[in-house]
Amino acid sequence: MPSQLWPYITPGIPDELFEHLPGIPLSQREVRLLLISQLRLQPDSVLWDIGAGTGTIPVEVGLLCPKGKIIAVERDEEVANLIKRNCDRFEVKNVEVIEGSAPECLQDLKVTPHRVCIEGGRPIQEILQAAWQYLPPSGRVVATAANLESLYAISQSFSLLRARNI
Repeated sequence: MPSQLWPYITPGIPDELFEHLPGIPLSQREVRLLLISQLRLQPDSVLWDIGAGTGTIPVEVGLLCPKGKIIAVERDEEVANLIKRNCDRFEVKNVEVIEGSAPECLQDLKVTPHRVCIEGGRPIQEILQAAWQYLPPSGRVVATAANLESLYAISQSFSLLRARNI
């Protein structure tokens, strides 16, 4: 359901409409559009966004999937509160913010995902392997890499998991 701040049914909210904190990465609009398209969401999808940062993905997906449920996982309390504020700004009601560190906190999440977006996290291989366990066979994982080391770790994890359609 569109909000007053973004009254459209399409993704692509301009970056400047989000509140952000210095030093906290913001998934830029063009990157968000690619991530969201690769998630292949359904109106009622359940998404885990691990390393949710400013909350740009949860906000966009929350607006696109009003019958869905988005779990935004963020380890830092101040950043978790930022996600909540951005959800409030855009009147998104279907996002639950979990303050915790992945992969440890994943076992405590109460709803199983259809899709997982991994936008950060130091033990990227462990996070990916842990999240994979909760996905149904038709599930999808989309992960971002900020450097070659992370890209290699993600690629190696997908290989070990024998993931297909990458």
